[in-house]
Amino acid sequence: LSLRRRDTMGDGPACEGHSHTEAAEQWKLKGNSLFQQKHYHAAEEAYDAAIQLDPTNAVYYSNRAFTHIKLEEYGSAIIDATQAIQLNPTFAKAHYRRGTAYAALGKFRQGLKDFKKCTQLVPNDADAKRKVKECEKEARRIEFEEAIAMDEEKSVVEEIHLESFVVEPDYDGPHLTLPITFEFIKEMIEHFRQMKRLHKKYAYMILLEIRNLFDTFSSVIDVTIPSSNKFTVCGDIHGQFYDLLNIFERNGFPSDENPYLFNGDFVDRGSFSVEVIFTFFALKLFTPHGLHLLRGNHEAKRMNLMFGFQGEVKSKYSEMMFNLFSEVFCRLPLGAVINEKVLVVHGGIPGTDSVTLDDLRKIDRVREPPEEGPMSDILWSDPQKGPGRGPSKRGVGLTFGPDVTHQFLARNNLKLLVRSHEMKDEGYE
Repeated sequence: LSLRRRDTMGDGPACEGHSHTEAAEQWKLKGNSLFQQKHYHAAEEAYDAAIQLDPTNAVYYSNRAFTHIKLEEYGSAIIDATQAIQLNPTFAKAHYRRGTAYAALGKFRQGLKDFKKCTQLVPNDADAKRKVKECEKEARRIEFEEAIAMDEEKSVVEEIHLESFVVEPDYDGPHLTLPITFEFIKEMIEHFRQMKRLHKKYAYMILLEIRNLFDTFSSVIDVTIPSSNKFTVCGDIHGQFYDLLNIFERNGFPSDENPYLFNGDFVDRGSFSVEVIFTFFALKLFTPHGLHLLRGNHEAKRMNLMFGFQGEVKSKYSEMMFNLFSEVFCRLPLGAVINEKVLVVHGGIPGTDSVTLDDLRKIDRVREPPEEGPMSDILWSDPQKGPGRGPSKRGVGLTFGPDVTHQFLARNNLKLLVRSHEMKDEGYE
């Protein structure tokens, strides 16, 4: 942290010759600059310094709340935005940011109150009005689902009839016949490079095939890699299609001889999540043992609503296709054990000491992630420097110390835990 701070923050504003208020404002400006450069951890430190110098300025708390949102620390974002609102009840940005954090946690009723307050304070804010409609829709959906309390939700698969989709004569993209081939994948990728879409018939074919494949997996899969092979684990892609292609260009495409594991958060945030996910699913169908895919916390409806994937799929295809994506995401494995010694999960390990790998294998994963419990911990938790466990800044999951990690590894005869879920300035640590 100290090295990162020296590299990205410099020495920062000095207090000598300046009032605390002036110095605090300089720290805020420094934080804003770092935020724009996407140095979110350093920006958070700058806002910390501003608040220490002037704890009465609502803007500093609101800006830090926005940084927490970017880092998916929604619990901390709610605390900071609430403090900003207490200092300035008419601060629309603080209400908007608290509403965003509530909605990201699936607390749409609480988020709705803040977004409505935004529309009262800034009547012409079109984005706040859109958020009001989204939260109202999600709150009604949740209430409806709770009211009907169905034992088994009807699958959208029953509504999809591939024979009804006609490939138009002017469609100039790749044509899919099963089983999928690498030639098709290369043509599809080139089609995506040209900002063109895969025909909806072929898109549905891929989704239906991958849904069936994931249905055969357990919640934790076992991966065996020959000692002569390298094995590449990659963290969050978040819709960055051209970054994904750069990985393949530098490191080779997935194959039995060049296996990969992508550790969740394939979608949201980036503008090409559809292209990323179809590339992943097509490659998985082509080389089932050369590419392994695990679920992240963003492979979930509520995250897709707030961070862009739902809107992207509806824009490029349809609501029905998004619903099918949601069913597929619920079937993604939650973890992988490599050569019986390395556990890979997106977030962290469960919050109780007695949990074993066999317990994780038995998790009923075919559902939207719950707010608490082992499945939530696997997708959301983060490590902490100190021993023991603590509350998470994200508002979901928890934090776990090195001692907790070592005990879990020893109890399950493992040597290493690999996880993603956090931005690292150097790419990994």
